[in-house]
Amino acid sequence: MKINRYSLPLFLLLGLLLGAVPCAQAQRTQVRGFVDALAYYQNGKVNFGLGEQDLFITSAITERLSFLGETVAKFSPDSPTDFNVSIERVILKYNYAGNHSALLGKHHTPINYWNDTYHHGRVFFPTIDRPLLFAAGIIPLHTTGVSLQGQNLGALRFGYDAMVGNGIGSGDVADNNPVKSLTLAVHVKPRDGMRLGASYYHDAISKGSTAHNHGGNGLTPVALTRVNQDILTGSIAYNDSVFSKKFELLAETSMVNNRSDSLGTQRAMATYAYVGLRVTDKIIPYVRVDDIRYTNNREVYFMDNKTQSFVGGLRYEMSYLAVLKLEYQRTKSHMYPTADKVTFQIAVGF
Repeated sequence: MKINRYSLPLFLLLGLLLGAVPCAQAQRTQVRGFVDALAYYQNGKVNFGLGEQDLFITSAITERLSFLGETVAKFSPDSPTDFNVSIERVILKYNYAGNHSALLGKHHTPINYWNDTYHHGRVFFPTIDRPLLFAAGIIPLHTTGVSLQGQNLGALRFGYDAMVGNGIGSGDVADNNPVKSLTLAVHVKPRDGMRLGASYYHDAISKGSTAHNHGGNGLTPVALTRVNQDILTGSIAYNDSVFSKKFELLAETSMVNNRSDSLGTQRAMATYAYVGLRVTDKIIPYVRVDDIRYTNNREVYFMDNKTQSFVGGLRYEMSYLAVLKLEYQRTKSHMYPTADKVTFQIAVGF
């Protein structure tokens, strides 16, 4: 085709538009949602309720920079009609080399496997609720700060997290004392389906601090004096790949040392163990036991409420994003009467 002086500007404009197409393409953003509803029998009556509605956003801003956001809405336990909205995670992640990244924002503190692996979408939980280790306020669930992370390094698929951030009792925009919290965590995956992990957490809790990320038992821990807290955690997660992924095991123990000048060091031990057996492609019966103990009655930060729990349940996986669970739980504690509860839950993702 012959190009004359009149058609040349048209071809130049067309070339510019075609060249601009890749730049005009939208970034890769995904928005997912999760919700659960339940019915439970306790204290002689049947109750119906809604769980959490979770909005989960991920976005690849550039080849190296990505964003993760998680916002949860749930009904307030103090009101039958009001609900609370909370920002659970806001993370900017920069992949600076290979499998090594730097992260800035509000994180799930990478102390435990459960806390680091499962977000608020109940459809992915192996049980209906989190273990008591988290519900009783033993673990600082969130940290706002900066971290370095590595994943799947070497033959053992070694991973690490090193984080500094605002401490317990602080908010998401400022720390309430000069001391930063420190988290160091490592793990290996020696074979498919197996993960072994260990972590260390340190923080200095100022006198009068309340723990904004503790809850679930109606009690809010308050520091009556300055407390230096150290948490050591070990975990094992195993999903058997030899026998068609039939066997599930997850166990974690956290030892917490709370040290004050007046009362010395007090120790808390919190453990849970979960076992599931996939009898068919969709049906998994399971059990979980929880145990929380304190060394004596002079605990300087936690409520001295020794608690044990047994959970037995059945999980039916309709699909990857639709799960039914039927569960019985018995909880015995030092401060409250023994409680029995039967719960049915449907959890979905969309």
